[in-house]
Amino acid sequence: MTFNSDSINKRRQRTDTRSRILVTGFGGLVLLTLVILVSHLLSQALPLTYTPTLEKVSTVSVANDEVIISTGDIFNGQPLLVQKHNCQIGLKVLSRSALRNTQDYTKPCSHTLSSQTVMGEDYIVDISAAGQVRIIPVRTYSANRLLGKGVMQSGPSSALTFALPKKLWRKNDGWGMSMSTQWIAAKIENEGSVFVRWVNRKTPTKVIDKQFIDVDNVTLLPGSESMILHKGDKFFLHRLTDNETAPSAMITGIPYQNNQTFIFPLAKQRTFYLQNSETNTLSRWVLSKTQAGLVFQDTYSVALENNEYTYDVAEHASMNIVAVLTSKEKILLLNRITGEVIRSYKSDETVSDIAWHGDTLIGRGDNRIVAWQGKYLSGITTWSSLFEPQQYEGYDSQATVWQTTSASDYQEAKFSLTPLIIGSMKASLLALAIAIPVAIGAAIYTAYFAKARLRHLIKPAIEMLEAIPSVLIGFIAAIWLSPKAEQFLFSVAFFIIFVPIALIIVALFQRRVAEYLPKRLRHGSELVSALVGTLFLGFISVEFAPEFIFSLMGVDGFALLASESNSPIGKTTIVVAIALGIAISPTIYSLAEDAINGVPDDLKNASFALGATRLQTLIHVVLHVALPGIIAAIMLGFGRAFGETMIVLMVTGNTPISSWGLIEGLRALTANLAIELPEADVSSAHYQILFFTACILFAFTFVVNTVAEVMRQRLGTRKKYG
Repeated sequence: MTFNSDSINKRRQRTDTRSRILVTGFGGLVLLTLVILVSHLLSQALPLTYTPTLEKVSTVSVANDEVIISTGDIFNGQPLLVQKHNCQIGLKVLSRSALRNTQDYTKPCSHTLSSQTVMGEDYIVDISAAGQVRIIPVRTYSANRLLGKGVMQSGPSSALTFALPKKLWRKNDGWGMSMSTQWIAAKIENEGSVFVRWVNRKTPTKVIDKQFIDVDNVTLLPGSESMILHKGDKFFLHRLTDNETAPSAMITGIPYQNNQTFIFPLAKQRTFYLQNSETNTLSRWVLSKTQAGLVFQDTYSVALENNEYTYDVAEHASMNIVAVLTSKEKILLLNRITGEVIRSYKSDETVSDIAWHGDTLIGRGDNRIVAWQGKYLSGITTWSSLFEPQQYEGYDSQATVWQTTSASDYQEAKFSLTPLIIGSMKASLLALAIAIPVAIGAAIYTAYFAKARLRHLIKPAIEMLEAIPSVLIGFIAAIWLSPKAEQFLFSVAFFIIFVPIALIIVALFQRRVAEYLPKRLRHGSELVSALVGTLFLGFISVEFAPEFIFSLMGVDGFALLASESNSPIGKTTIVVAIALGIAISPTIYSLAEDAINGVPDDLKNASFALGATRLQTLIHVVLHVALPGIIAAIMLGFGRAFGETMIVLMVTGNTPISSWGLIEGLRALTANLAIELPEADVSSAHYQILFFTACILFAFTFVVNTVAEVMRQRLGTRKKYG
């Protein structure tokens, strides 16, 4: 017997050991998976904390008798344009770290040859002696020459021609040109006046002429359909739609000091940087919406060293990074939105202007180009750009905006997380306001007042609601609740406000009515009475309440509500909160019900023995003891509401608005991830910021759950030991 007992004990010990190892191993795998997920989130968001750097990778020279007029993206096959001495523009491509001439654009020396760059694309500008202008896309010209074609292709990318006034062109060589995707603006300077001709690129026959008298100079900004006039010690803004041509009729603008102010427009020309050498500052001016229309407003200034002035300003095509080349051979890397200087790079090469091509910064001298490779450029993102209000192009004031998608490059990326955080918090808190009374009230009834038989029927039925997929709740809310929202929004508000009063009235009469019922029907009649009273209140709320309230107020409530909201009524926060509150109510109910039901009967009986009523026992004993579990239930419901995706994705209008208004739309962090992550370029600033928002979500839910558990344990210990 002893031998058999020892054998059985050893087998049990081996089985226990294997089970312990197996359970420990799977538990370790769960923890390892969590560590891997968190590590991946952090690794994808970590580049935002790196400082952008520039590393010189190449230097290429041309012949001494050639002058580089446009660099192009030569590292990706785009031609380099050089001005030759024999009235030619040469097109060169990079081959094996050396420039190779591909073809020349040759015209008589009476022609004026130049180049323009629009949104990263180069154009050859050819102006004849009679003022005939021909603008040729370099890529089209290069492709046609390589194919042996003698004429240009027709279509939107072919050459564009128009004429300048012959007399003005012959009299004066002072001229300038600027282009946008829609307009070409050419100016001819004469003594005391400047003539400007605007030509629409899509409809070249649409020509607008402007003649300005008594101005020193004109800066052309066709991207914003405006011009800046230099006169005396002032700058004035003149829009293309303005009829007046005299500076006195224009909008007073920018201080101009002793011809020491220089303007550097960005690619879309809705923003420019203004260098004032007297004050050693570089200020940013953006096109803003005001009561007087669109005007340029000062947003921030960057201080430069003494006797340091700006040579050139270059913006990145897809990131909010601006490179500033200064006279002291420094390159400053700025955040375009906030103006913060993130990095100052000392160059050992002398260049006169710079341009971004992808992540490569190319500097141009007279006969050489220098290329710097940018690394960790997404590190240009700062806390200010993510969380603080900023002045964006086209906005009338500082705002927090999330807007990352654009149809073109060289667009401000608005990466403010404030609207997303407000959206998540607003939806979650209002959902709790709806779910807590319903869930806690139901938990108190089933755990404390209802008989065991009734409890066993109601509790599983409510907990079954937790198994309903959130996508189904969102689907029902989107196709039924949202269209009905405008009609029933006042009814719902009236119902929520008056339902406590209705239930109190029902409670006053229910006991008297129950006395006339058979004993077997008395218990549970309070539930039937509450349901009947609630349904009756709902009927009044829908049929009579809105009309009665509107008549008292003397207004059309639906029209007033629509006028106060920038979002469709069916996509407001209230609608989201109702759907989200229904989704999290079973979670809060289940945990709160278990906590209330778990209060020992000895405590209840002791309270009754001291003469306390059921209501006094509930308030001062049951809820007091169950408080840690109830708080944990509410915190867990809050965490689920904050992390919910499908409901806020399907029901809201997904409009990132920084507003706490209940009749405004919203976009939550989770919905934003679901919408934009599939379309974000891997390793881009947009992609990394989305992972940063995922880190915020994880950190928030982790903190909420941890706080809930700590509070539950501390309150539980306090109740236990008194």
